[in-house]
Amino acid sequence: MGTVAAIGARTSVGGLALAGVEVLVAEYPDAVRRAWRELPGTVALVILTASAAETLGAEATESEPDQARPLTVVMPR
Repeated sequence: MGTVAAIGARTSVGGLALAGVEVLVAEYPDAVRRAWRELPGTVALVILTASAAETLGAEATESEPDQARPLTVVMPR
């Protein structure tokens, strides 16, 4: 079973830690991209803030046929 991670601004994702989500605070685009690239292999679901999703664009949802990606959801604004 995989884990859940959240990427985005502290004010948007911080509370998810109370539910056991691995919170990766990323306030700026470079930090968002870094957090995405460095996701542990155990992560099965990634929760992105809307602005983190905009930063990542298709990178967060597209994958090569033989490349596994975690399921990704975007928080509403």
